[in-house]
Amino acid sequence: MDMIYIFLIITVIGAILHLFISKAPKTKNRIMEVFLLWFLVIIVGIGSIWAFIGHWFMANTIAAIIGWPAGNPFQSEVGIANLSYGILGLLCWKFRDNFWIATAIAITVFYWGAAYVHLINIAQTGNMAPGNAGFALYIDIIIPIILILLLVGYHFTSKNQPEVAE
Repeated sequence: MDMIYIFLIITVIGAILHLFISKAPKTKNRIMEVFLLWFLVIIVGIGSIWAFIGHWFMANTIAAIIGWPAGNPFQSEVGIANLSYGILGLLCWKFRDNFWIATAIAITVFYWGAAYVHLINIAQTGNMAPGNAGFALYIDIIIPIILILLLVGYHFTSKNQPEVAE
């Protein structure tokens, strides 16, 4: 089973359990916040660290899955980029607000850039390897959309929150 499925399952179940266990009111804003948190920490954080491990320590295997030649230094660069996104994602557990926005922007640029490269590669070479086309490509497009929708939902629902007196 591809790890992205496991990360998606952990994200959704983790967010639902978080909401269920939390004593905080389950407002629309709280639901958006919790799902956004879990997507950032699990999908971006742990998922990107998992990608780093693959690109860094199993570079030839990952290159074969993508349908690209082994031994190319792009693997190390992509690995380190994934490590940086992974660290950003994990830090979202501690830092909020604009940090979440910056993390979502960073991973969106990377994922959509990767999707563009994969689409160009498919058009130019017909490379339909599993890591170049199909679910891997869809994830590069869909995850940023989910993050953007959650961020927008979180932002707009926070405007409707009543002020809490301290």
